[in-house]
Amino acid sequence: MSIQDYLHEKAAESRHNETVAYMMFLAGSVFFVGGILSSLGMGREPSWLLLIPYLADFAEAMFLELAFLAVGLSLIDAGISAGLHYCRDRGWYMKELSKANSVENVMRGQRMHFAQPVSAPTTRAVSRRTKSSK
Repeated sequence: MSIQDYLHEKAAESRHNETVAYMMFLAGSVFFVGGILSSLGMGREPSWLLLIPYLADFAEAMFLELAFLAVGLSLIDAGISAGLHYCRDRGWYMKELSKANSVENVMRGQRMHFAQPVSAPTTRAVSRRTKSSK
């Protein structure tokens, strides 16, 4: 396996991991919004902590809301940080791949410069027959 093949493979893997991190962020957003909507949908007036509504007197609903909110926030945080990490990794792999390709192109140019020129094969000239006059 050449270095270019390895770098291509690692860049593709990093691209895949970045997509998974984006999906993790989306799942966290769904959980977070689900937690907020579940507290607003109970029908009673919720208490507010900064911008997050919660029901203080109903223990089961409060546990569900807090679980949704905590899982949502943690998935959002993990998705953003993993996405940035894999984006930086892919950038590094692509930079190294361009370096490897430029070195290979330079070496290929030097090989072509020092190679003997290919000339057309020479054939023996066939003499023409002249008509003899009799």
